[in-house]
Formats: sequence, structure tokens, C-alpha cells
Amino acid sequence: MSSARVLVVGSTMMDLITYAKRLPEVGETIVGERFQMGFGGKGANQAVMAARFGVPVAMVNAVGSDSYGAAHLENFAKEGIDVTWMRTVDENSGVAPIWVDGQGKNRIIIIPGANNSTDPAVAAAAVAEFKPTIVVGQFEVPQHVTLAAFRAARAAQITTLLNPAPAAKLNPELLAVTEWLAPNETEFAALFGGVPRGDGAERRIRAAAEKCEVNLVVTLGSEGAVIALPGAPLVRVPAPEAVVVDTTGAGDAFLGAFAFGLASGLTPEYSAQLSVICASASVEHPGTQSSYLSRTEAAALAAKYIGKGGN
Repeated sequence: MSSARVLVVGSTMMDLITYAKRLPEVGETIVGERFQMGFGGKGANQAVMAARFGVPVAMVNAVGSDSYGAAHLENFAKEGIDVTWMRTVDENSGVAPIWVDGQGKNRIIIIPGANNSTDPAVAAAAVAEFKPTIVVGQFEVPQHVTLAAFRAARAAQITTLLNPAPAAKLNPELLAVTEWLAPNETEFAALFGGVPRGDGAERRIRAAAEKCEVNLVVTLGSEGAVIALPGAPLVRVPAPEAVVVDTTGAGDAFLGAFAFGLASGLTPEYSAQLSVICASASVEHPGTQSSYLSRTEAAALAAKYIGKGGN
């Protein structure tokens, strides 16, 4: 565990969250229940979740020269995340208006803003200088930025973990330097066709892993996750029961914890077990990063799994 180092090449967003019993129809205005603003962005969320386990985490991103950008940098400092490879640019910071209904289900629109100016040269330099044991990427910054980091990582035999979210066409060059691909069920359907549930799901998941020649972990919400390694049987990891309040950021909690697990030498199955616990805990609380396990809670959880011996 002491050798784990996580580098996240990803986004920052200011989450603007509205809660209502139901969401409005087209042309309809309704009265919501409450509003919450907080730190988000898939990259930032995953970095924060990984950092809560007490390992070194660094972030590569660009924020705007506005109050949101300054607040993100302060938040990373509070979380103990290295911002050496963060940059401030003369643009608006990314924002994510989010609507959450009475069942805790969300609808999200992202406006990337400064995220689109994340520098691929800085991303590659971060790999060489931070010397991570795993590099994590998503689709909320341009794919060519993640590609630069992943190429540097694979050349140095460093594990790469790609969360193809939001769903988009995957650059074949990026796929070629991806060791772990981690879609949710919507992203899986967009990438491979079909859904990772129901009749024939195991065949579709296995075929996707073998076609892409990657290690695949598919998150399935309340049903947990499925791990598919080329040439190996599928491994299903159930999620603990949870009282759902807000699902925003749950997938990122999973990814941040999964990155920590792999970087710490845990087996993929143990990493996924730890991760579904983090994701399930997050949906029981409102907000995004504010819903994640605390450092004390994360350390206690990690101790249970590191004690199992990992791989």
C-alpha cells in the first residue's frame, strides 16, 4: 500500500445540484425542495476518493481564472492532492447543472469550459515526474490529453484505467494503451451495443473484453460490478444494500477506490469489493464529494482488504 501512487488526468466541475420530488416535463415549471453547490467533475471526484485512502494522488487539469477555479485548487489542497500539474487558464471553469428526483436518480449536463484546455504535454510530464503506479482517465477532458498520459504510462509499464464517461466514441489509439476499461451500463451499450444485463449479458461482456483485449470492469449500479479478463471466467461482485438518497458521483467513488485498490496491489476482485462498498455508501448521502467516505472511514475499510493479502 505504501508504494501506491495515483495520477488522475481528468476534469473539474462545479456541481450545481437541484433536488425535487420529480423532474419537470417539457415547458413545465415546478418548485424544487433544495439546492446544493459542491465540488465535482469525474476526474476530481475520482482523485478525492483515492486520496481519502491516504495514498499520494496528483491531478492534471485546467481550471478557469474565476472563483470556481480558485476554489477547486483550495479543495485539492485540503484533500492533500498534488496540484503541481494543474493549470489556470483565461476561461470559465467547468460547471455541471444536476437534477435529482425523489428516487435519488440524476440528470446531468456538463459544460467543460477550461477542462478542454488541459495540456497533453503537461499530462505526459506528470507521468514522468510524479511516477504513479496507476494513471486514471475519463472523457470529460479531450481524449488526446488522456492519450498522451497513457502512452507515457504504458511505455513505463504503469497501469492505465480508463472510465469512458460521458459515453462517446473511443479513440482506437487510446484503447490500445488502455489496460483497464471501466464503463457503466450506459457507456457499455454505447461502446459495444447491447446491455450488460439480462439474457446473454455474460456473453456480451466477455466478447467485449476479448474484442478490445483489455481488462474490463462494468459497473451495474445496485447490482454491483462485473469483472471480465480475456480468457477467464467472469467475476460478479454484488453491492451491499443501500437506502438511495442521491446517486450523483457514485460511479466516481467506485473508480477512485478501484484505482486505489489496483495501485495498492489488491486483486481485481478485492479492488471491486472495496469499490462497491464506497459507491453504495455514497448514494446514501446528498452531494458528490461530500457523500464520500471520510479519511478515517476509508482507512478502516482499506485495512480490512490490505489485511487479506491482496494478490
